[in-house]
Amino acid sequence: MKILVTEGNPQGSKLAYQIIRDVNDNGGKVFGFATGIAPEETYRLLRESDVDFSDKISVNLDEYIGLADDHVQSYHYFMNKHLFNAKPFKKSYLPDGLGDPEKVTKDYDKILEENPIDLQILGLGNDGHIAFNEPGTPFDSKTHVSYLDESTIEFNSQLFDSKDEVPRSAFTMGISSIMSAKKIILLAFYESKAQAIHDMVLGPITEDLPASILQKHPDTTLILSRKSAKLLPDDMVTFVSDDEIEI
Repeated sequence: MKILVTEGNPQGSKLAYQIIRDVNDNGGKVFGFATGIAPEETYRLLRESDVDFSDKISVNLDEYIGLADDHVQSYHYFMNKHLFNAKPFKKSYLPDGLGDPEKVTKDYDKILEENPIDLQILGLGNDGHIAFNEPGTPFDSKTHVSYLDESTIEFNSQLFDSKDEVPRSAFTMGISSIMSAKKIILLAFYESKAQAIHDMVLGPITEDLPASILQKHPDTTLILSRKSAKLLPDDMVTFVSDDEIEI
């Protein structure tokens, strides 16, 4: 596990942009995307770049159950707004938030099987969840329905008009599917993530902290801020100065 630490954002997002661009330039075909606050700046950099994804495939981690594709809080809408409208892919896959759960999960697993992920982007929940794989999710899980923990609902409510509007369940890519990606980058910049990052890196590998499984992945890079990395020993991380980051 490589741990890169910058002063914060936008520096961390620039590092993520560099990695995505490098994978694209070197033959990467399938990109796994996350939604939420953490990757927004990276997506802006991609939108404003000359990167061409027109012959590539994208797969997203998750989608809220009960939201139509055009709902302003759906992840379809998020990805179109923040990336796809400016940088279209040959094909972009997201779970259908209005679909039959059995069919959606089965179909999405087939999509992932047919499109092995070259690079997967992740965020991190305060409780150590990745995608919507909440604590207790089996490490061998495939695409499934996740019932969101109260802490996840509370955090995500900042993007809604009220907490009551946050869906209580979502379709999510399973942990085993995430781990099958050739390369993973995880973005976490908030100080509130510091304990989860510490436990993910230094704690036991346990389903109680889903992100801890990343200790076993052969090519994972954590891109952190000084605040989110504050509980990690200095000798475990690589500090990247502003003048080392050029795009």
